Amino acid sequence: MIPDEFNLLDPHFLEQAHALRIVARRVAPGGRWAEHRSRDRGQGLEFCDYRPYSPGDELRSVDWNIYRRLGRVVIRLFEEMEDLPIYLLPDLSHSMWAEAEQPRAVVAMRAAVGLAAIGLDQHDRVGIFPFGDELDASTRPTSGRGRLAVLAQALTRGAQAARRNPTGTNLAACIAKFRGLGLREGVIVVLSDFFDPRGVDTMLREFKRTRHRPLFVAIKRREDREPSLRGDVRVRDCETGVVQDVSITSAILQRYRNTYDRHFEQLRTFVRRRHGGWLDIDADADVMDQMAKLFEGGRLVS
Repeated sequence: MIPDEFNLLDPHFLEQAHALRIVARRVAPGGRWAEHRSRDRGQGLEFCDYRPYSPGDELRSVDWNIYRRLGRVVIRLFEEMEDLPIYLLPDLSHSMWAEAEQPRAVVAMRAAVGLAAIGLDQHDRVGIFPFGDELDASTRPTSGRGRLAVLAQALTRGAQAARRNPTGTNLAACIAKFRGLGLREGVIVVLSDFFDPRGVDTMLREFKRTRHRPLFVAIKRREDREPSLRGDVRVRDCETGVVQDVSITSAILQRYRNTYDRHFEQLRTFVRRRHGGWLDIDADADVMDQMAKLFEGGRLVS
């Protein structure tokens, strides 16, 4: 048993998570029984429609009352209820560990475990794929309420390794690897500061190739957009380690803010077009209080 050094299984935090629900409009067929309406039609409990009989259809699905009255052979279709695959990708790269107190990586991990608890509680299949410059796909998606500790332990191992050997971020390559896993269509949740030296366009090119609905959770601090630095300073890139001397003036700060805002607006625009979700989390505030904003009336419709 790995010690819960990141407090991922805090009972009060998990109690709040269990009160929330994720509701999918429709899920991809091919899953197991759960709580979400599938795009498939079959032998569920709730009647939804008729269609003409085709050779190979089961005779028990034929509505013989309609056949007797109208002479037409039709079969009854029912709503299939299946699980929603939830794929959690917490960023454990170098920039997420930059702060000594309450590192963003720990915030991302706690939010990921909170979402995992919600999914497992409603019989969904949940996978956790930590990433930095590479994606860790060693822990496959799982289901069952008792599996939360397994996911938390896998995430703890990944975090311990990331702290020992910090890496930069290559989100595009990680998404490409994730896409290659061929997992059933679901929700892909990326929990990150979204600082990648390759830029937002490179990230989004890979995201656009995925079939999954996106939920982006941006882990931020006020200092990100409103740095307190002034005058002549030497700054170090928290991803690449590159050092540069900069003279910070009002004009330079405004250009920086404009670039920062444009970066995140591109990400939000992509999410809106994919009918996904977006959440800003302040790393210095309570995680669950902020996560609850996603769940209007206790439900997140995806």
